[in-house]
Amino acid sequence: MGKAIGPRTAGDGVRSLSAPGPSPSRRGAQAVDALRHGWPLRFPDAPLLQPVETAFVGGLTADTMLISASRAVTLKLANQLEAANPSEPVLLRGTELFDLAAAMAVADPSADLAHPLQGPFKALTFDWRGAAAGALDLARIAGILPAFLVDPREAVEAQPIALSDVVALTDPHNLKLATRARLPVAAAEDAEIIAYRSADDTREHVALVIGQRSAEHLPLVRLHSECLTGDVLSSLKCDCGPQLDGALAAMAEEAKQGGWGVLLYLRQEGRGIGLVNKLRAYRLQDQGHDTIDANTRLGLPDEARDFPVAARMLALMNIERIRLMTNNPAKVDALGSEGIEVVERVAHSLGAGAHNEHYLATKRDRAGHFLP
Repeated sequence: MGKAIGPRTAGDGVRSLSAPGPSPSRRGAQAVDALRHGWPLRFPDAPLLQPVETAFVGGLTADTMLISASRAVTLKLANQLEAANPSEPVLLRGTELFDLAAAMAVADPSADLAHPLQGPFKALTFDWRGAAAGALDLARIAGILPAFLVDPREAVEAQPIALSDVVALTDPHNLKLATRARLPVAAAEDAEIIAYRSADDTREHVALVIGQRSAEHLPLVRLHSECLTGDVLSSLKCDCGPQLDGALAAMAEEAKQGGWGVLLYLRQEGRGIGLVNKLRAYRLQDQGHDTIDANTRLGLPDEARDFPVAARMLALMNIERIRLMTNNPAKVDALGSEGIEVVERVAHSLGAGAHNEHYLATKRDRAGHFLP
């Protein structure tokens, strides 16, 4: 079978990782793009890793698969020593080769009811765990299922990547102020919007400033992660839309009293797992799993939002001390660790409805949010 067009390795006559070329963060961005296109990754001293979800080459098979520890738990592998560490990736082998159909059944828990008798699987020891963890994190950033065929037959050429490139890609200091403009909104006709972006990240974050900045008043700040279903489609499964509207209304009221507010709108759909995976989590919730278990069954973190990005946005606005609208203590701690002093936590609870009561109770009881 001829090789498909894809990323090229240094052995194909292109520049190696050590030669002058793309910056580390740019190489990280190229790796994310490669995963979304179905091209494999090549870390130093690690086997080739082919993303399962986006693979486009027919006939791919492999002896082993790489998955996350939380997904291994749902496949009943946690009783094996090699899969017992909840923070370590898992390499597994089945009784037969993995083709793409079998690999997707392993990767996607939302289809578990259709494939109830998977395995048995054997967890294996391996010595390239750093590369494995980096690949799983890149899959999350790319918004695809965190599962890879390992050294598959008939693989296309691979995208070279190093762990340092993954770190560079996620460095919040890459974020720069791009532009700003006046933006009348329903809550405040004199609001200003400020856009931020990184050269190697397609996600553009924005800040909405309501009221006149004043040294006499600490800004009322809200970190709001993007939620297409809640913010735009008025989903009743979460409280994101009402929280957004309530925050803007509270900031407008602050402005009337001589204060001001800043809404940071962060492009981190589904607590950082992406829109498609969030919808997969919704499907799992319909099967009876709560919002945390749904994420972890997907092999993804229950919380993967990048709050240092919010701290970077505030730093670029020369804001060091704030009043933070949140029920989430993790936001207070994350901003504090990045040098932003949260002088006051302002509660932001709007009550539960018939469709989100269990969701809010899970945030309270399992994630530690300050909710009634």
